[in-house]
Amino acid sequence: MAMTLAALLASPELRLVALTDAGDAADAPIQWAAVTELQDPAPFLGGGEVLLTTGLRQKTAAAQSAFVDRARHAGALALGYGTGLTHAKVPAAVVRRAAEVGLPVFEVPYATPFVAITRMIAEAIASDHLGRVERLLRGHQQLAAALLGGGGLGELLKELSRLLGASVALTQYGARVHGPPTDSGAWHDIPIATGLKDRCTLYVAEPYPRDGLIDYAQSLIGVELASQARLRESRRTVAGQVLGDLTQGTIEGQDAALRLQTVGIAAAAPHSVLLVESSTGRPRALRSLPLPPELGDAASAVVDDRLAVVLETDDGTAAAGRLAAYLQGAGIEARVAYGGSYAHPSGLRWSYFEAVEALRHGEAVNKPSRLSLTSLLLAARDVPLGDLAAEALDPLEAFDAAHGADLLATLRSYLRLNGSVGAVAEDLGLHRNTVRYRLQQISELSGFDPTTTPDRVQLWLALAARDVH
Repeated sequence: MAMTLAALLASPELRLVALTDAGDAADAPIQWAAVTELQDPAPFLGGGEVLLTTGLRQKTAAAQSAFVDRARHAGALALGYGTGLTHAKVPAAVVRRAAEVGLPVFEVPYATPFVAITRMIAEAIASDHLGRVERLLRGHQQLAAALLGGGGLGELLKELSRLLGASVALTQYGARVHGPPTDSGAWHDIPIATGLKDRCTLYVAEPYPRDGLIDYAQSLIGVELASQARLRESRRTVAGQVLGDLTQGTIEGQDAALRLQTVGIAAAAPHSVLLVESSTGRPRALRSLPLPPELGDAASAVVDDRLAVVLETDDGTAAAGRLAAYLQGAGIEARVAYGGSYAHPSGLRWSYFEAVEALRHGEAVNKPSRLSLTSLLLAARDVPLGDLAAEALDPLEAFDAAHGADLLATLRSYLRLNGSVGAVAEDLGLHRNTVRYRLQQISELSGFDPTTTPDRVQLWLALAARDVH
């Protein structure tokens, strides 16, 4: 512990005599001791020092008062006045002015050399520094042990709170990962670098000791979160391969159940699939994005650049809403959709394709129609929907690219608006005859007439298949 002015004055071997009340300065730590015979020592003081002098150049009361003022203005903690050389006792002007400005003054008797005072202060400062270094090293070891001893990030943060004697909280992607809410009270926020655009922040309740422990904790937390992100991305890639094989129909039955079990999905239980699709076409963040705490135990995977979350639930409505709100808070532009809840691997496929179909609605949260014909056909990968889409739509895409005709946009609007030429004309800002002409072009180029029900179904499925793939 650093030496205080009270402890210095109480030292029996120094035999110092306090001449004014130390007040609040009595418990202040002494930063250093400075010896001077200058009339103005201020340029050589940094604040918090005990200033020692014999008053060699202070011949008049005015000079003595001015010296006190300069010392006080420079931030000296106290003034030690040596007697027996220049002055037989501390000048009355010094004591009076020091009392007026609140600068503690004490007498240093002739038998006490200034070096004894400076040595005692220096040894106390060195001892205090060594103690702080030792405590800091012990703190480092305790934090590392908490992290690596099986408790992980949560145990590290608990140990940090204990060592600081203050509450700590951690947020990432706008969600609270650990600790109490930080919307009340005084908190110091410390950014955590993870290599991700995750706005990760450590909060420490004021007051707490600024001894360097936070710097080490800051590094440990950043490294741990970055490691978790890499592990999460790796696991999602592996799980995505399994879920991709399932949706493509290359695994089924017991083989599918065993493969799903290896990635944490019990295929026999009812599951609902949540799908997250980036609205910006940049899905990178979804690969390592942590799930919100209430979904943290759910299995997740990346399939076709979409984040799939597999929940054991009878209804994915609430979970989809929470996930959408979490993404919005994290600053990630994405759409969320979910499928129905079904058991067994085949049911998981149905739920997945229901969610895929629901994404086409384009809302923040998209609810599918249960067991729709489109979902079942998309789930049946042995049905050549890709070939159908290419046969029907490739000629339209080629014509649009060559002539800027917007045939595909017209077809989508026509199907979405249930075949109403007037509604399509209003939707696209076209004349009705222009819409009819485009429908005729679609029929000639694709071989399917969108004005007839059978061909309209074919074109609808072709677009659905194209959207999926």
